[in-house]
Amino acid sequence: MNMEEFIEFCKEGNPISGEDKELHGLLTQCSFEAQRITMDLNTSYHSKEEIVEIFSELTGYKVDSSFMCFPSFYTDFGKNITIGKNVFFNTGCSFQDRGGIFVGNGSLIGMNVTISTLNHGLSIETRNTTYPLPVKIGENVWIGSSSSILPGVTIGDNAVVAAGAVVTKDVPQNTVVAGVPAKVIKKLV
Repeated sequence: MNMEEFIEFCKEGNPISGEDKELHGLLTQCSFEAQRITMDLNTSYHSKEEIVEIFSELTGYKVDSSFMCFPSFYTDFGKNITIGKNVFFNTGCSFQDRGGIFVGNGSLIGMNVTISTLNHGLSIETRNTTYPLPVKIGENVWIGSSSSILPGVTIGDNAVVAAGAVVTKDVPQNTVVAGVPAKVIKKLV
């Protein structure tokens, strides 16, 4: 399997066993490439335009020029992040994106937000296997600082995730969620 096929394999949501040396070798290559790119992003000053170019290199597609990120930013894969128009990432975000992270137009992601798309098997026999589930963030979503979004979650359009929330289930559109685990506390008009 070449790298392009491997990235497509990951985008299809396939699990990867720790026993599969070929896939782990390709995964390690992707991870080191993401580390190289984010180290460049995080260790020196870049203009807004340069940051868009760095994210384009990281994700493997042309990120819209309206995108803005305040570094630092971390990711373990990089090739399964899709960013809409007029999206903002604040400093300290950490994305585990192999399962797919989709960020809709106009969404704002606060400081130190963690988005996870992988889980391990619970049994001893499958504990070294990672199972991906995508995270989908709708349009005009605001995710507050230090929130955690777990695998398989969809956040509806115009929703707000309060600072520090741990989102374990889908968030309906036009709602505010807060808490650990996050629960709907308010409907927006």
